Amino acid sequence: MKRKKSGFQIMKRLIVLVKPLSGFMALAIFLGVAGFLCAIQITVSGSLTLLSAAGIPGGIGVKGGCVFLAVFAVLRGFLHYGEQACNHYIAFKLLAIIRDRVFKALRRLSPAKLEGKDKGDLVSMITSDIELLEVFYAHTISPICIAVLTSLVMLVFIGRYSTVLSLVALLGYVTVGVIIPLVSSKFNRNIGMTYRTDAGTLSGFVLESMRGLLESIRYTNTEKRLEEMEDRTDKLNTLQMKLKKIEGHSSAATDISIIVFSLVMLVLGIALKNKGVIGTDGVIVSTVAMMSSFGPVVALSSLAGNLTFTLAAGERVLSILDEEPVVKENETGKEVIFSEMECRNVDFSYNGHTPVLKNFSIDAKPDEIIGITGESGSGKSTALKLMMRFWDADSGSISMSGENIKAIKTSSLRNNQSLVSQETQLFNESIEANIKIADFGATHEQVVEAAKKASIHDFIMTLPKGYDTNVGELGDLLSDGEKQRIGLARAFLKNSGMILLDEPTSNLDSLNEGRILRSLREFGKGKSIILVSHRKSTTRIADRTYSVKGGTLR
Repeated sequence: MKRKKSGFQIMKRLIVLVKPLSGFMALAIFLGVAGFLCAIQITVSGSLTLLSAAGIPGGIGVKGGCVFLAVFAVLRGFLHYGEQACNHYIAFKLLAIIRDRVFKALRRLSPAKLEGKDKGDLVSMITSDIELLEVFYAHTISPICIAVLTSLVMLVFIGRYSTVLSLVALLGYVTVGVIIPLVSSKFNRNIGMTYRTDAGTLSGFVLESMRGLLESIRYTNTEKRLEEMEDRTDKLNTLQMKLKKIEGHSSAATDISIIVFSLVMLVLGIALKNKGVIGTDGVIVSTVAMMSSFGPVVALSSLAGNLTFTLAAGERVLSILDEEPVVKENETGKEVIFSEMECRNVDFSYNGHTPVLKNFSIDAKPDEIIGITGESGSGKSTALKLMMRFWDADSGSISMSGENIKAIKTSSLRNNQSLVSQETQLFNESIEANIKIADFGATHEQVVEAAKKASIHDFIMTLPKGYDTNVGELGDLLSDGEKQRIGLARAFLKNSGMILLDEPTSNLDSLNEGRILRSLREFGKGKSIILVSHRKSTTRIADRTYSVKGGTLR
């Protein structure tokens, strides 16, 4: 198991991302400090004005006091707006950067590391977890700096009257802004991480329930799914209540601390006045200044609850960014043009468990269709994925055009191959856009030609919008057979030297299967085609046919 990152480690990693926007962050901190000092000066100026009105030495004139109050109030508004504008600009800019890095990480980890992962949990991480980081960038980094700088200024201001009173203020700031948040975070940390993880799991369960709603209705299973959803939601609510309870205790401790330190400041001030160390103005101004300057450190105390969720979300996002792929893409390898594919004595097992392929050897050349049959789980599909280097073989070698595929630039390897898998992934776009996934620069005529080869053109033309017809989310508006033929159209459009077909006709009727097989024979000239199927009838067009049993080619 990976060791959990500490809160400071997570914050350090997240803060490093701010470096490109450090100028905006410095401006936000400056505006924040200036804004809080203006807010504090409103109360301090008010107290000094009252002193003057009462005839106590050390005050300022009533007219002057009123002018100061008006100026500081207006400045406070403008400065606060500027601070928030800078913070949110930084936050949204960084969220875009983080999303880009996460999507790049997911691409790097796919498919090996993402197979078996809860897709709903990934969606939750990409959306809500990254959104939560907005709290950190907009309401955490600069408030911490603002609290420290503002407190230092106020310590100097109060220290002008008395060093003892300045020390009391320091203890108050540390208690409210450091001790209380740290204690609260200690109690919150594990609960917050559990909450974020369970929230992601719930998202996955809801997504799965939505996709499988028709099956649940068919087998009258909706009530059971709903009960489980409610049970998981109740558990999340329980965790949230615990977090809110800790947050309430933290808020109460903060309020009590402010009252206690304010009373201590007042009592000590009176004692110092009686000793002649400071005057009445010193007692009143010091007490008022400290009471009004708790705003920045109270903001830190309030962060403890939100920071729990934020750090938990940050840890989940960083774990994806830190995840190492099973197979690292070769970005500097050799560029090749397909001439042949060879597998020699290949052994492979998933994560070192039960072997899937043993001593697997095969070669594929242009103008040749190779059929591979075998029972489900025999390793047929795995062999194709190894050829595309989705995984690396445990032993043996796989080469293309005489070069080991590990030494070939990954993009070059994939450009020479087209894979049609058992399940075709469609996007919520038009049919033409879905076919163009194979070649974004293809013309409409090329798309139509590819669709004809895949025996789906006639069906498309029966639709009201033809190739502009939207397929719906996950292609729900199309049948499995229609999805599969769009997958085949992509392979024809890509026009790679090698076509890998994994059960390409499993969802087709015999008539359409026959059409597809004829197209493969007719349009596969000059190409190397490996056709995997558990049905021997599908591989009847093959020039050579092999059977895989127990991971071994026969």
